[in-house]
Amino acid sequence: MSLELILASSIIFALVILIPMLFLSTKKLGPQNSGGRAKNLSYESGVTTSVGNTDNRFSVKFYLVAILFVLFDVEIIFMFPWAVNVRELGFFGLFEMFTFMGLLLAGLIYIYKIKALKWQ
Repeated sequence: MSLELILASSIIFALVILIPMLFLSTKKLGPQNSGGRAKNLSYESGVTTSVGNTDNRFSVKFYLVAILFVLFDVEIIFMFPWAVNVRELGFFGLFEMFTFMGLLLAGLIYIYKIKALKWQ
């Protein structure tokens, strides 16, 4: 028998037989604690009783602000390598960064004009 066949058969044996047997043995030998009613109660940051209804909907403004934050925060990811290599990039790199910043500024002006960040 070849060494690869022995290795493959032992891996298959471990996956098919040994791992399910380990799961079953830990289920049977481990502690059996149903927990009762206290286990099914909600617990959130030290508050044991929930206040209000959990089906309340959030305003879309929260998601919009989060997406805009991520969108404009990615700017830092692009600006840092540019700042490190600004001398090697020369005038063309400076022009590219001003173009990029201009596009971001245009997006910010658009968001301001449609009043996307107003909370009323």
